[in-house]
Amino acid sequence: MRLVVADCAARYTGRLSAHLPRAVRLLVVKADGSVLLHSDGGSYKPLNWMSPPCSLVVGEPDADKVAAGVTAVWTVQHAKSDDRLVIDLFTVHHESTHDLGVDPGLVKDGVEAHLQELLAAQIALLGSGHTLVRREYPTAIGPVDILAKSPDGGTVAVEIKRRGDIDGVEQLTRYLELLNRDPHLAPVRGVFAAQEIRPQARVLATDRGIGCLVLDYDAMRGVDDVDSRLF
Repeated sequence: MRLVVADCAARYTGRLSAHLPRAVRLLVVKADGSVLLHSDGGSYKPLNWMSPPCSLVVGEPDADKVAAGVTAVWTVQHAKSDDRLVIDLFTVHHESTHDLGVDPGLVKDGVEAHLQELLAAQIALLGSGHTLVRREYPTAIGPVDILAKSPDGGTVAVEIKRRGDIDGVEQLTRYLELLNRDPHLAPVRGVFAAQEIRPQARVLATDRGIGCLVLDYDAMRGVDDVDSRLF
């Protein structure tokens, strides 16, 4: 990865036209060929960028640009379109190159598979006396995350999401329709479980007779001491 901190100006042409006036910015050239311009603000998002496949050519400025103080011109051309990013460099304050090696990628914590595993092991979160039938219970339209039995012998189908939205309620509704056709399972009650359930999803679930369960991931994995909370 090449990092350059420089006074620069940039022009983007192609599907859209954009212009960045002269200012000090961070230019990032990645091993995959992408080029990004960052300011010292705006969080993670670059001001402008070119995604691969593209090529970077460093050229000499013409007479007018030399007179304006430009020392080098970067031309970044996309390989499959007319999109072009031209960066005029004035003063370079820092330049370095770093070999970052192969990145293993982001490992998400608290994904649906983790929540499913934890809830299956702590099935009593559905209520005292509930027992696990199985995880990934198969149906004709896909597996239900958890199938359980309530203390009165009823069947409970649980759909698990990290963030519970209307789409998840709709998905569980379709599962319940199929499961309730099976005389060995019916009647089947639904529970929509998530770390966060949107208000609209909660209203829809309640309207359809589906229970809602908010999952505390840290508490479920023993990281958060619920008893020590002030609120």
